[in-house]
Amino acid sequence: MLAFPDAPGVLYALVFALLAAAPASADDAARLHAAVAVERARVPAPRFQRSDFLVRPAIEAVTLSPDGRQVAWLREHGRHREVWLQSIMDGRAHRLLTDTAARQLHWTRDGRWLLLESPRQLFALATAGRAGSGLVTALGDRVRRELQTVDATQPAAIIALERSPAARQGAPAHWRLLRVDMRGRRTVLHADTHRIAGFALHPDGRLAFLSRVEGEAVVIHRIDAPGHMHQVLRCGSMHRCDLLPVTGDRGELLLHGDPGGNLSRLLRLDARHAVHTLHADPHGDADLADLVLDPISRRPLIASYRSIEAASYGLTDDTSRRVAVIARQFPQRQLRIQVGVGADAHWLVNERGSSLQGERWHLHDPRTGRFRRLLDEPPLRQLDGRPAQWLPASALARKIPVVWRASDGMRLHGFLLLPPGADPARVPLVVNVHGGPWSHAQPEYGRFAQFIVNRGYAVFEPNFRGSTGHGRDYIFAAQGDYGNGRVQRDIVDGVRHLLAQGIGDAQRVGIAGASFGGYSTLLGLTFSPELFKVGVAMVPPPEFGWNLRWTARNAEALTLSRHVPLTTVLRMLSLDIADEATMARLHAQSPLANAARLQRPLLLIAGGEDRRVAISGVIEYAARLKLLGKDVSLLIDPQAGHSSDEPLYLEASLYLLESALQAHLGGAAPAPPRNDLRRYLDRNLRMAGQDLHMHRPSAGEAKRNPRSDSP
Repeated sequence: MLAFPDAPGVLYALVFALLAAAPASADDAARLHAAVAVERARVPAPRFQRSDFLVRPAIEAVTLSPDGRQVAWLREHGRHREVWLQSIMDGRAHRLLTDTAARQLHWTRDGRWLLLESPRQLFALATAGRAGSGLVTALGDRVRRELQTVDATQPAAIIALERSPAARQGAPAHWRLLRVDMRGRRTVLHADTHRIAGFALHPDGRLAFLSRVEGEAVVIHRIDAPGHMHQVLRCGSMHRCDLLPVTGDRGELLLHGDPGGNLSRLLRLDARHAVHTLHADPHGDADLADLVLDPISRRPLIASYRSIEAASYGLTDDTSRRVAVIARQFPQRQLRIQVGVGADAHWLVNERGSSLQGERWHLHDPRTGRFRRLLDEPPLRQLDGRPAQWLPASALARKIPVVWRASDGMRLHGFLLLPPGADPARVPLVVNVHGGPWSHAQPEYGRFAQFIVNRGYAVFEPNFRGSTGHGRDYIFAAQGDYGNGRVQRDIVDGVRHLLAQGIGDAQRVGIAGASFGGYSTLLGLTFSPELFKVGVAMVPPPEFGWNLRWTARNAEALTLSRHVPLTTVLRMLSLDIADEATMARLHAQSPLANAARLQRPLLLIAGGEDRRVAISGVIEYAARLKLLGKDVSLLIDPQAGHSSDEPLYLEASLYLLESALQAHLGGAAPAPPRNDLRRYLDRNLRMAGQDLHMHRPSAGEAKRNPRSDSP
């Protein structure tokens, strides 16, 4: 693996800490310039091959046993997925299964069973040579059953949720909460005609609390000893109220959510039904991302936040000290920690970061404070399955937190990535808009952004209002203005803020994104052509309102709430698809209705099997642009969905992306495509714009280098 010096690392960590910890009233611009100066002082990175960004891990689903003495994982080997187990004490690893359909691994509380979860079943694998492995339960749509969690109150059992269809037309469906042991024996904990949304068990195993969907709200009930229900909390208006699986020491309910406040946080509901905050983001900007629970008691031990900075906090004196040790070992990393319980138990630390292409795993011994690297296995190259290497972290961009004020005064967040060693004022700037729109950019690695930065562009990732991760007020501030309105102006305001800070060449600004990010790209080219010179829109809905209606009828509809119907959520967000005035406004402001205004070159990439954005709408929009004489290119992969991991689709997208950016923003020219990629493009590139020309090597060049995409 290539290695590059990273001398500014310590300085960068200090600057990043200031960026993350500074209050809202501090000089955000000064902190931004300090971080930019550190990036400019770094060693420039070499230009990597496209295929270097298309690698995937060979190891996944790594999980620590409750006693902290064994680690299990899935390993891809050829066309098979294997199950491996390693003893931490002696370091020996052995393969348990040579082929499995499992995607996730879980341990039972007693550590005697390793549970293999696949889309269709849950299988129990006896460890340490024990007998009795077998099917626990079927899962999936066929049986309408899904795994909820491992039962922390029993030595070896799981909790599953089952939905039975209505007995007759118009009758309600029936929901059952089941406890299932390793022999497949089921115990019904609760049956209901309302959809069950969550539960909490008393330490003795009985059901203590239940949440269910009642109308447009999730309502939490206490279950008394005879089994009677008593309402204790109503979570309406999209308030998040996720129950932790086991009650507290005194039988009180623990929650992860935002009732009674703005940010999602760790909460306790007392006997009088009052909500108390146990932990929230110390800086007051980010939602609680996840909790680490004790594998035996299932009590919360660690709280993590990832919307602005990657930060984890211990929730007890002991875990607080240990998390601080881990954070010092891996500064400015996203840490996902698994805790072992026992005298000689180890912890498992998963290390991620914006400049880490692959995850890393480390064993931590809390007694000695030592760390040991685990599972340092090379990734797989997506193109042909050959072993590959991760790109060096010292050559990849770091995400710098950015704060700006929108034109109406709202404080907004995002991230900036810069090519190491480059003058930020001289590089082209590309805005990478996230999808959703109910999602958010995080301080983690992203293939798309890192590829663009490696080609010499700065990348801005805005978390416009309506994005998640920053509280309810941030989401609802969009007020349904998703046309050429307030949400899009947030993005434009962020770009102009960076340009005013001397970041990016104002004459070379592009915009790109997928799904809603693609829609935002179309809006940018249509209504802000003086700012954006080129756009790359992947799986974009050209008419947001129409696509919301189409998506609401689709089985793959996404929503902010797992339980409340999408149409209800949209109405709460001022996007009522039944309101003709709202739909008419979105249509009037849509790229489709304003196709004649498009003046900048556009690259469209779509999938023929997309179930979230109608391919017919993309084709209609492209055809309308073509008839109007616009500079439009269109790639359609007939087998691709809303997203795809197919190597040729991914590399074609990267190749066309860098071709479009180079032609209109003046970056480096792309390396010529290999023969198989060229054939793919010949089949699927339905329209080619004025400056989107594929490099076709001479016969001699092709013979010398039939597969390489190196410059």
